[in-house]
Amino acid sequence: MSEHRRKPPQPQGGGRAAARRAAQQPTPGRRAAPSTHSAPPGSGRGEPPYGSRPGARRGAPPGGAAGPGGRRRPPEQGPGGRGRRDGGRSGAKRLIDYPRAGKTGFRRWLPSWKLTAGLIVSFVGLILGSVGIALAVVQVPSAQKAAVVQKNVYYWADGKQMVVAGGGSLNRQIVPISQIPLAMQNAVISAENASFEQDMGVDPMGIARAVVKMAQGGETQSGSTITQQFVKNTYLSQEQTLKRKITELLISVKVGATQDKKDILAGYLNTAYYGRGAYGIQAAARAYFDKDCADLTPSESAFLSATLNGPNLYDPYGGQGPAATPEKNLKRATDRWKWTLDREVQVGRMQAPDRDKWVAAGFPKVQKPKPATNRAGQIGYLTDLADNYIVAHSKISKAELDKGGYQIYTTFDRDKVDALSKSVEEVRKANIKPKVRDVDQFVQFGGASVEPKTGKIVAIYGGENALEHFTNNADYTGVQVGSTFKPFVLAAAMTHGKRNPALGPKQSDSQRTLVSPESVYNGNNKVTLRTYNGTVWHDQDGKEWHQPNDGDEDKGLVTLRTAMQFSVNTPYIQLGMDVGTDLVQEAALKAGLDKDQLASLTPTFSLGTSAPSAIRLAGAYATFAASGKQVDPYSVTKVEKDGKPAYEHEEKSAQAFDSNVANNVTDVLKTVVESGTGTKAKLGDRPVAGKTGTTDGNRSAWFAGYTPQLSTAIGMYRVDPNAKNQEFLSMRGVGGQPTIHGASFPAEIWADYMTEALKGKPVLQFDPPQPIGQKVFGDGASPSPTPVPATTPSAPVSPSATPSKSPSASPSPSASCGPFDFKCRIGGNGGNNGNGNGNGGKDGGASGGPGGPGGAGDPTESPSPGGNRRPPGGGGGLFGGPGG
Repeated sequence: MSEHRRKPPQPQGGGRAAARRAAQQPTPGRRAAPSTHSAPPGSGRGEPPYGSRPGARRGAPPGGAAGPGGRRRPPEQGPGGRGRRDGGRSGAKRLIDYPRAGKTGFRRWLPSWKLTAGLIVSFVGLILGSVGIALAVVQVPSAQKAAVVQKNVYYWADGKQMVVAGGGSLNRQIVPISQIPLAMQNAVISAENASFEQDMGVDPMGIARAVVKMAQGGETQSGSTITQQFVKNTYLSQEQTLKRKITELLISVKVGATQDKKDILAGYLNTAYYGRGAYGIQAAARAYFDKDCADLTPSESAFLSATLNGPNLYDPYGGQGPAATPEKNLKRATDRWKWTLDREVQVGRMQAPDRDKWVAAGFPKVQKPKPATNRAGQIGYLTDLADNYIVAHSKISKAELDKGGYQIYTTFDRDKVDALSKSVEEVRKANIKPKVRDVDQFVQFGGASVEPKTGKIVAIYGGENALEHFTNNADYTGVQVGSTFKPFVLAAAMTHGKRNPALGPKQSDSQRTLVSPESVYNGNNKVTLRTYNGTVWHDQDGKEWHQPNDGDEDKGLVTLRTAMQFSVNTPYIQLGMDVGTDLVQEAALKAGLDKDQLASLTPTFSLGTSAPSAIRLAGAYATFAASGKQVDPYSVTKVEKDGKPAYEHEEKSAQAFDSNVANNVTDVLKTVVESGTGTKAKLGDRPVAGKTGTTDGNRSAWFAGYTPQLSTAIGMYRVDPNAKNQEFLSMRGVGGQPTIHGASFPAEIWADYMTEALKGKPVLQFDPPQPIGQKVFGDGASPSPTPVPATTPSAPVSPSATPSKSPSASPSPSASCGPFDFKCRIGGNGGNNGNGNGNGGKDGGASGGPGGPGGAGDPTESPSPGGNRRPPGGGGGLFGGPGG
């Protein structure tokens, strides 16, 4: 037969005969009748009960023949999917028997021990091979590479160069291990990596302990060895990624296997960052003790080893952020210093008697920081502020920034910075004379100026000289802001409303009554403080609180506008209770204040016991200037390195308040400047809104205000930087004044600076407010007020105390004729624009007039336990952070 007509291959088991038998199968549903014949007894073969083999096959159950005893043999797949009868074995074996042949159900997918062992061996081999290749390819770092320090270049907002600085305050110097005292080596090894001299560059057990500790919710631990730290400092970035960590481990293994331990330790100590811009042990010894590292004592060495754990948190003179105050840092450093000495004894690197000697001698004396000389005046404050902002808002670490090589473009306007500095120094020179009056010693000023719609910080005043005064007074200092906080109370009242006394403390806005600035409250001195439902408020000791006004003066029934105008305390502390201090806090946060800089929610929270920085306060007031649009203040627009972008500011904004709420706050604050405590801040025909603030014990004074183009806050306080217990001191008598209020020197500085900063700028108007809320009546007030007994002649009660009779009062100042509107009053001369030159009459106000010395100023006499102590704070409150 021709090859071209060859028959196709026949299935195994039968050929043509099988085909014929298959053709004889009954159609579905029909079967051949079973035969009645059976095999003879004793027959060796026997016939199937169906009479013949074909019959037996036709009668067999589907899916395979039955074996003895009726057991079916599983079909085995042959060519074409036909069943096989070879016991499950095929002629060709598979290289990987998976899914497993001859198994059924889940057993088919259960790998055999051979397969499992093979996979493990293959995986281990792959890892070892990859590690071997990586170790062969990776380069070992050089300590000299990390010693290269460049400078950063800072630019003004107009693009002109401000200063070339950075790269550490001292030049780095690589020193051999022979010049690093054994005491320093022992301290670092004991504290950082006790197994350093025995490990292979990495510590698997240390890494495992760190993972377990973090999984249990304990404090984060690195598990890094000294070798790993050396590798990271010299070769890698500080980013926390899996790729960087794997690279670090690989290089550490190679370094540990190829380099001497003494060389690794010297490399680590010469490249580590100790704070104060100091890289390497020689620079650190100079920065903290002004000596060569070879002369370090075991006690000083134990302290320097602590700074490696986080220099921002261990410098006794403070660091960046509220968590890095001098007090907190000193305690933290002392505890770590003592622990390191104990640890040296524990691991056998110091004798116990020597430890006891150093502990008895006390914590080593650390010298004050010495900024670089090219950062004199305000430049040091500006560059520090920019540095803090970069570290807090980018992936650039402080250590990387100090290595230099960055071009930093700031928001600072040189002319405005100079104008603000000049305004402060003129007031200081004319009034503050520490050689004449002891009380004039330790007086500090701070200020910041922010653009409302952009958030750009255009100017700051951080202190007299960054080389002599190291705390940036424009940033977080812990100084309470007093009555400048009251606008946030008013904003909360107009946003959420006064609570319904008949309902529970948690009420929706629909259950409340929105408050108008023309609402009436009791302005008398020491009014009994009540909760929102009228019950007397008691503190944790069960005592009532009676809030004082300035000079213990009774002011009678006043509108909220008038209470703001003349900074009367009692209406606003009660308003805060009626609205809820939690919502007052919410309003302050929405405006742009930082929660870490806010006080606890006691009733006096509404009167300014919080301590936001000048930058934050100016930024929050800028939210009102921008009709409720909030933008976080910022100081850096972009950062470049080697011509490539390293950071760029992203503009973000949010509508913090309804525009009409913000515009009504502005309208009320305009009244303060036009005819209240802030008249010294007038800028001619340019509209100004602002608020004075003075705190308990006359320990600080503020003026914060804005125009549509610029928002500025100026603070003033006294603190002795050399005192063992840092606390704010009273300013009574400073500058020859009986008391210092926000209406005095701070308002004078503000007006002088704003006049210069806005010179040549168009006179813009604020957005006009629309009527808002209802005229509500606080505790002790009513729609038809009755006279309230006055303890002084300056507090008459008349219907003029409720300047509007309509349910929805007009927000215009002209709609009110309160008891402090002296043009509407009948009686004696109440003073000349609050300057303190008038004589009080029966109806003419207190002697001296409002806002002037002895007049109706704005101290917040508040129950703030320890209020004279310096609250937590250091440099970098806005832009820095713990460990920053």
